[in-house]
Amino acid sequence: MGNGRGRGRTGAAALLLAMVVLASGCRSDRGAALPPVGEAQMDVYHKACVKGGGDYLRLGSGKTFTCESLPDDAGKYCTKSSDCESACLSRSHSCAPVRPLLGCNDVLDGNGSAVTQCVN
Repeated sequence: MGNGRGRGRTGAAALLLAMVVLASGCRSDRGAALPPVGEAQMDVYHKACVKGGGDYLRLGSGKTFTCESLPDDAGKYCTKSSDCESACLSRSHSCAPVRPLLGCNDVLDGNGSAVTQCVN
């Protein structure tokens, strides 16, 4: 049997090796900016909405917002959903006047069939 002196070195070497392996997985991207989150992300979304000609609107009384915009094809005649950027309204056969079209609306689906679509 040995005197036990070799075990300490082996354990220390294994610990050092484990630390090197763990540290090699770390990256230092100090030059790269992190994407905004939370309120900062909403500020970016708000600015992009307004810049794109949309209206940044609060939904109900909560803290949820949406960007409502006027589609280029608003009011155009349509026979199915793919004819419009937003939705094809079934009663008038016209493309919806806003995007997104919120609430429950009678629209034409991809096959031209009338359906009720609810978007909250």
